[in-house]
Amino acid sequence: MKINPRALAVSLLASAILVSVQAATAQTNPPPATATRPSGPEQSSVPNDAPPASTTNTTGQVTQDPMVKQMNAKEKSKVERTGK
Repeated sequence: MKINPRALAVSLLASAILVSVQAATAQTNPPPATATRPSGPEQSSVPNDAPPASTTNTTGQVTQDPMVKQMNAKEKSKVERTGK
């Protein structure tokens, strides 16, 4: 099957014109200003009875084991003396 170069050029030109006309039409015809948006869902969740979090006692915080505290202090001083 042989493709005619002239027919191909005309086809490409016609499609380019069609795309530019559609783009121009879309810009000059905005949607109507009376369009309605769906309303949001009603709030169905119930607030919990937990106290608000504070900076001194975060959620799930437990006292640290003295052995872990000692290991952390040892590593911190090692990093301060020798660097990473």
